[in-house]
Amino acid sequence: MPLDHDVLPTFALVRFRRGSGAAAEPGVFTGGRVHPLDLATLGVASLNEVFERWSELEHDVRAAGRGGGGLALDEVVLTAPVEPRQVLQTGANYRTHVIDLEVGHMAKDDPRPLEEVRAATARMMDERAAHGEPYFFLGLPQTVVGDDQDLVLPAYSDRQDWELELAAIIGRTAFRVSREDALDHVWGWTIVNDITTRDRVFRRDMPAIGTDWYRAKNAPGFNPAGPFAVPRSDAAAPEDFTLRLDLNGETMQDAGTSDLLFDVPALVSGASQTLPLLPGDLLFTGSPAGNGQARGIFLKPGDRMTGSVSGLGTQRITCIAEGAR
Repeated sequence: MPLDHDVLPTFALVRFRRGSGAAAEPGVFTGGRVHPLDLATLGVASLNEVFERWSELEHDVRAAGRGGGGLALDEVVLTAPVEPRQVLQTGANYRTHVIDLEVGHMAKDDPRPLEEVRAATARMMDERAAHGEPYFFLGLPQTVVGDDQDLVLPAYSDRQDWELELAAIIGRTAFRVSREDALDHVWGWTIVNDITTRDRVFRRDMPAIGTDWYRAKNAPGFNPAGPFAVPRSDAAAPEDFTLRLDLNGETMQDAGTSDLLFDVPALVSGASQTLPLLPGDLLFTGSPAGNGQARGIFLKPGDRMTGSVSGLGTQRITCIAEGAR
């Protein structure tokens, strides 16, 4: 069944503004309305502390959304529901996506037939799934914004691409945790669109160094997130999410997390072996096939992306040219 872009979560945490220029406030979304959340009453200073102390605060947080009242969605502006200190991104974690990207990144003078490249990449992915480890790189927290901001397409390239993803929100600090215990450190989930400048991914001037994720993925606003943060208890199992991204009304990505090469417990455990994952941090799980690189289509001013993950709501992003504001 196709994913319905208009389905809202039953319960979520949000950050919202009471107008375009107002400061962001924490809130609870339930019953289709936004209820302000008084952090001082809870004895915390930020939503990151709420994620960390969820087991003791959950009852009081949910109570903030009961008893009527609240604000309608058209009375507020939702922004990114998280303020992560760290953003960990997972590369090459959907089999078909990697195959398509390998073909899309082929040099013009590459003599190999397309099917040979696809077959070789497929074998590599199968080997990774059986014997390999997840591939991580770091994003910059300041790139995380809400879909209340337009996506500014940098003028230095015309090859900006979309990558809709499920992102895990860390609850309890995770450091060298086992795969079996990993999900206990995940508070919940949100939507991210990991925007990528494709012609800056590989350093042609220094091929031995390989990828340049800093330049390819860290322009301002390149990680729109949210607008909802949904607890694990109110969402699907991590292997049961469906993702769909439409560009100007045409579906580009439509896949499920059952196709992940490395599942969420493997990702959390693997990432935590190197550095502690902190409450409120985002761990991206990878993006499925259907990106612009494989289609020869890239984002341009005026484009509108609509991305949904089942049970987590929908984000809507408008692209504008640099300098258009």
